[in-house]
Amino acid sequence: MIVPMKKYTFLVHHAGYREFLEVLREAGVLHVRQREAAASREAEALRPLRKEVADLIKQLRKRKPAADAGDLPPIPGLEGVALLCSIQELGAKMEQNSQSLQRLDKEIALQLPWGHFQPELLQQLQEEAGVQTRLFTCAERKFNPAWKEQYALEVIQVHPPDSYFVIFCREGEEVAIGAEELPWPASSLAAMQDRKAELEAAAADMQRDMDRHVVHSLPLLGQLLLKTEEQLELAEVLSQSVAEAEERLMVLEGFVPQDREQRLVEHCEQSEVFYLAEDASAEDQPPILLQNSRFSRLFEPIGRLFDLPAYGEIDLTPFFAPFFMMFFGFCLGDAGYGLVLVLAAMLYKPRAKEDMKPLLSLVQWLGLATVIFGALGGTVFGVSLLGEEYAWLGKVQKMMIDSDQMFNLALALGLIQILFGLILQSANRYKQRGLVYAISPWGWILLLLSLLDIGVLKLIGPFATWLAWGGVGIILLFNDPDAGIFARLGKGVWELYGITGYFGDLLSYIRLFALGISGAILGFVINDIALRVLNGIPVLGPVLFVVMLVLGHTGNLLLAMLGSFVHPLRLTFVEFYKNAGFSGGGKAYKPFEKRI
Repeated sequence: MIVPMKKYTFLVHHAGYREFLEVLREAGVLHVRQREAAASREAEALRPLRKEVADLIKQLRKRKPAADAGDLPPIPGLEGVALLCSIQELGAKMEQNSQSLQRLDKEIALQLPWGHFQPELLQQLQEEAGVQTRLFTCAERKFNPAWKEQYALEVIQVHPPDSYFVIFCREGEEVAIGAEELPWPASSLAAMQDRKAELEAAAADMQRDMDRHVVHSLPLLGQLLLKTEEQLELAEVLSQSVAEAEERLMVLEGFVPQDREQRLVEHCEQSEVFYLAEDASAEDQPPILLQNSRFSRLFEPIGRLFDLPAYGEIDLTPFFAPFFMMFFGFCLGDAGYGLVLVLAAMLYKPRAKEDMKPLLSLVQWLGLATVIFGALGGTVFGVSLLGEEYAWLGKVQKMMIDSDQMFNLALALGLIQILFGLILQSANRYKQRGLVYAISPWGWILLLLSLLDIGVLKLIGPFATWLAWGGVGIILLFNDPDAGIFARLGKGVWELYGITGYFGDLLSYIRLFALGISGAILGFVINDIALRVLNGIPVLGPVLFVVMLVLGHTGNLLLAMLGSFVHPLRLTFVEFYKNAGFSGGGKAYKPFEKRI
């Protein structure tokens, strides 16, 4: 359900306005009403800072410090923005050092074939004796021994597939050979290796400093992030305030859940500020705070993937939760897979973080639904229990249903959800606009049920025809109570044309059967291949049999889980939400509160 909200309007003298905002922050329950206003310079400056801090925290959390990093002392005298700048500067130096090492490695790789020599001596030879030393390389197979007779040539090294050699010549002498001339190195190989050792030592020191930050600075950065968010929220609240009476009076509007109202009143009375309170209406566009049962609360993150409900309409979370669970179990459709999900979530939950435990509880419920529907269809790890070889199951086997019955069950569940959605649409209209607006969906319910009886059930005979015409009459007369009679008839005829949409929605639920049967078939294929390996390969057959079963069913489970989540999601957000008349557009309740 959606928690009812109270709307508050505060009138505060400008001199004590900031102190009053601190009182509101201390209360921590008011959601400040958002209005179109230009962002303050302070807020514009704080947003990049918040992003920088958040990004740096993520980067540090990804790093794996050395095993002895915990023994290193923290870097003293750094906190707040100074700490942020220090770590960013250290990161920039590490990146620059890494790039220098990469460039140096390339230079060393080019210098290695020439070995250790001093370029200064060769430069001195050129200056004093006028003898140039030129470096060449070519493919070993293209090296011409005649070049040695033509020039003063010395092969330095043959490093397949290339040869490296030098030619000594007078300045200006032309050297015409089929080889590539290489530039002189900037320094000797020994100097390059010494420089590399220096860079590696500096990199090691910087790595240890970064490890110290990972171990000791993350809590400080977390505090900086919270402090920055507090400052940003304060700046945004100030930008949402309206100055009246020559800017001497500040006006602020906000919303508070009715069950938390007393806390706000107590803090306001201590501050002796003037305020007005009234029940919030849908026109005020209050924020949305959901309050559901322990079971339904697990499905709230799924509903948020689409949208939050608008204030004043019905929260559909408790109503789609059982269907989503059943649809997931129907799609996965293997009791063995469901048992794996239940046990895996149960074993991991004691070691999981608190924010992960609701997700694991959801996995347990979905696994339980999979066990039920898998048992109903008689499938356990790709093995069908409907065959004659499992007749020993007796009454248990008789409770299982075959593929034709599973197909019909998928359509039946779809029809139930569509009709249930129409009932919720009627309830939504009654809640938001009144009784006369809630009548039209019941016309569709009567029409669909009567057509079902005429075409399939044949339970009430000719009476079903009269019910069908009654449903048509309701649709024609109550589709738009605000319109005139002729306009209603015209709109009603157009809506009746949309009956094909309901049949399309119903056929969409066949995907439940299709996914369940495809997963079962793939599991059967995995078992068949594993048995062939067991019987066809001596010695290693049993080992490969187990490996094939584990890897095959693990892959099938992961693939089937993806489809079993996505397709019920589509049925919920497209078919069910549409038929329930879901409008959405709500904004989450976010109180102005202390973070540190």
